[in-house]
Amino acid sequence: MERICLDKTASKAVDDYLEYRRIVGEDDGGRLFSPEEYEEYKRAVFPQRLHNRLYVSFGVPGGIDCKLIGPETPCFCTHRYKQHQTDFEEVPSERPIALPCRVQGCRCLAFQYVHLNGSQPVRCRCKHSAYDHSETSEHLCGKCSSCSGFRSPYSCGCGQPSFAHQTLVETKAEREARGCPVGRDVPYAAMGGLTGFSSLADGYLRLDDSGAGAPHLSVLSSQQPRAFQEHVFEKASGPAAASGPAAASGPAAASGHTEESSVTSVTRALSDLSTREEEDMAYLERRYQDRMKAEKMAVKQKASSSRGRPSTKPASLPSTKPTTSLCSKQPTKQPTK
Repeated sequence: MERICLDKTASKAVDDYLEYRRIVGEDDGGRLFSPEEYEEYKRAVFPQRLHNRLYVSFGVPGGIDCKLIGPETPCFCTHRYKQHQTDFEEVPSERPIALPCRVQGCRCLAFQYVHLNGSQPVRCRCKHSAYDHSETSEHLCGKCSSCSGFRSPYSCGCGQPSFAHQTLVETKAEREARGCPVGRDVPYAAMGGLTGFSSLADGYLRLDDSGAGAPHLSVLSSQQPRAFQEHVFEKASGPAAASGPAAASGPAAASGHTEESSVTSVTRALSDLSTREEEDMAYLERRYQDRMKAEKMAVKQKASSSRGRPSTKPASLPSTKPTTSLCSKQPTKQPTK
């Protein structure tokens, strides 16, 4: 494998091009903007993306987001999300919000995600792939006349069939009202529903079950008691962590507590926290031990009751039939001729 070495100037040029591609996306039509056009484009587009960003997700209504749409996520029409219209000067008032495809000749009127089985889309109930269906809103099959539209019985990881899912396009306020993460305001094109690295995983594989990410710093610094279960960061940085070695050493030791030692104490507290899997395994182990003890007690009680209970089997009466021994029989004497 050939090793390529770049100096600082070339490395900066690569980083600038990657940032240019993230910001411009497919809007340049394959021709790079000049520096003046690039600056004019950023002045025109940045306010729209910061205030009118649309979050796109795929899931069952009222459930978790099974898939968060990103720039490279394919649509039913096989084109990427970044090839659809994602920037609006004013957010449309009608719902659902349609994001038509901008590729010339494509008849896709709205971005629609379809489940993938590996790298290929799932098949319809007519046994044909999504590629064999029309990209129009009806999604009629082009290989058979009996199909009334694409409808796949594929089971998602959330337990629901594929046809029960829908692609949801919503604003920042609508997504916050659902209690879902919105992330930071970024100027990049076609970000969709991506808010962090965890957004790249499916809904049931994300580690953060709350959907809101790490709590705000004001929540961590607040000393107010809470009735609900504390966040994992709160358990390490809250009063429980403050009652560690620094609090036990007195105010004199706490005053000389350096920043490095505080970071070390928080790191140790985080490593000492028990995860949900460990708590579940401990609970199942206790249930197993209780069941084994109950089975042993049942066996002991059954054995003790069988020993102390009088036998109900009737005693055998002596037999009045005379017994004859085979060895006492004398052989009959044969008459002599």
